[in-house]
Amino acid sequence: MSSPFFGAMQDKRHKNFLSYYHYDDEAYRGAFERAFNHLFINKSVRPGNIDPDNSSVYVKRLVLEGYITDASVVTVLVGPNTKKRKHVDWEISAGLNKKVGRYSGLIGILLPSVSLLPNGNYRYEDLPPRLEANAKSGYAIIYTWSWITQDGARISDAINQAFQRRVVNSNLIDNSLPLFANNRF
Repeated sequence: MSSPFFGAMQDKRHKNFLSYYHYDDEAYRGAFERAFNHLFINKSVRPGNIDPDNSSVYVKRLVLEGYITDASVVTVLVGPNTKKRKHVDWEISAGLNKKVGRYSGLIGILLPSVSLLPNGNYRYEDLPPRLEANAKSGYAIIYTWSWITQDGARISDAINQAFQRRVVNSNLIDNSLPLFANNRF
């Protein structure tokens, strides 16, 4: 939008890539986007965007070049099986790889299907390994679905914090793990 008095108005929303296990957690992806899509620019792969019959190498390249390169934040929806998925690992790694574009901020959101400890904390081993390493280093911040989805201000704040951390805390990034070659079972 532009105005003769103010010039072109810029969109202040951050570009967010949503990483998740497509088979198990599609309903949560849909709910998240319906509730909060107006708060960020969605850079995620949508169901049907990429033919699943393509080779893994080709899919990886499409996701990197067409979606993650332009994202300033990667948000990982963490279900019980997310930690086993090679595409989730690749997406997190790409977001943490300056060579792909620039560093992305990193957020993990624990879905209700992930059991918390009695004190309300989570277990690192429930996270995808690359997200776990970055939560331990202090680069990634982990939230619960119930907390983050209470209102739009929480997800906006989380995305803004992750956006800031990508510059201020880039020294905490841990992208040292080897990439998954296959899904883990």
